[in-house]
Amino acid sequence: MSFKGIVQELREMRDGIGSISRRGIEGRHWRNRTRSHIAPDVASSELIDQGQWANLPPELLLDIIHRVEESQTSWPARTVVVYCASVCKSWRDITKEIVKTPEECGRLTFPISLKQPGPRDSPIQCYIRRDRASSTHRLYFGLTPYIFKKKSRLFAEDENDKLLLVAKKIRKATSTEFAISLVPDDFSRASSTYVGKLRSNFLGTKFTIYDSQVPGDAPLQTNNTRSSQRFQKKQVSPKLPACSYSIATVSYELNVLRTRGPRRMNCIMHSIPISSIQQGGKAPTPKSFPYSFDDNHSLSHSVTAKDSSFLRSASSLSGPVCVDPLMLKNKASRWHEQLQCWCLNFKGRVTVASVKNFQLVASVEPSHNVSVAEQDRVILQFGKIGKDIFTMDYRYPLSAYQAFAICLSSFDTKPACE
Repeated sequence: MSFKGIVQELREMRDGIGSISRRGIEGRHWRNRTRSHIAPDVASSELIDQGQWANLPPELLLDIIHRVEESQTSWPARTVVVYCASVCKSWRDITKEIVKTPEECGRLTFPISLKQPGPRDSPIQCYIRRDRASSTHRLYFGLTPYIFKKKSRLFAEDENDKLLLVAKKIRKATSTEFAISLVPDDFSRASSTYVGKLRSNFLGTKFTIYDSQVPGDAPLQTNNTRSSQRFQKKQVSPKLPACSYSIATVSYELNVLRTRGPRRMNCIMHSIPISSIQQGGKAPTPKSFPYSFDDNHSLSHSVTAKDSSFLRSASSLSGPVCVDPLMLKNKASRWHEQLQCWCLNFKGRVTVASVKNFQLVASVEPSHNVSVAEQDRVILQFGKIGKDIFTMDYRYPLSAYQAFAICLSSFDTKPACE
């Protein structure tokens, strides 16, 4: 069979080919039970994972997945790579071994890619669409410059755009929260699609970013206090710890008299050490979700709350804290005499003046031995291109989730900072 035919069958697998092969295997299993021999005790899930494609020679299988992964570089075509991981267990193991992190290849594939640092050289370009009626903000992978005008006028997603994360704004008496999920219809912390939250203080000048899992392989410290338990002990499932790890803090400087120009913001990334941007440094890179989300769902599917929600652990864990964390600051803008406004070079990615626009660079001391080029490198930029639509470009050492949470802090009202 040709390579094109194999890819075609992978695409058709969701339409019933996979289920047909599984029914054939189950039928043979029940017929064999009438024979006079003792069959091994095999779980039903193992039978479902296996099929006609599981018996391919390892060398051929490796070559097929390599070709698919290299040929499908962007969405929606990249869903074929995810389909390869959905064929059976052997295909899933090899696919997860071949697919590299965004830092290495600059691509987003599985959901865990949203928690991994972006590429070092060129940023990953995304955009955020704000829906005022539902108080939600959607992060998409896509939006190239030639469709800026169409996006700002029609608010229609392009067929190549991919929904990555969704945040819902929740106003409380003393703070504002943004619950962040993988799907637009389930923001419950008891759901497997919940990834974290952003919480502000009373004035909206300080925000804390929480993650549903500890970044990388940092050690955990358990604090089983009664006040920290959100569920009854009888409801606890050991598969999914329902914890919030504080991973970053975003603060805005007060500007009551409005005499110091644009907003001034600072970010302390508690989970990312300053050494990550030094020569040979490395940022924390989680390999999978603690509850094996990558084995059941993918960026190519939207799961419902009924299928994905189950209870989490009741323990409260303190997040990892670096001894010398990475600090980010907004890049200083310059005053343009002709335009009579503050300006930054967004390289064509931002077209509308807004108080929300910003660029973040590393804030380092001379003792950190960080090169001048690295200090001037824009790690995250965010800006407006139309009504309720904004671009977000991020790179190493930030992940898509961390960048999205930082940008969400810019949407909250800050009368004392501007």
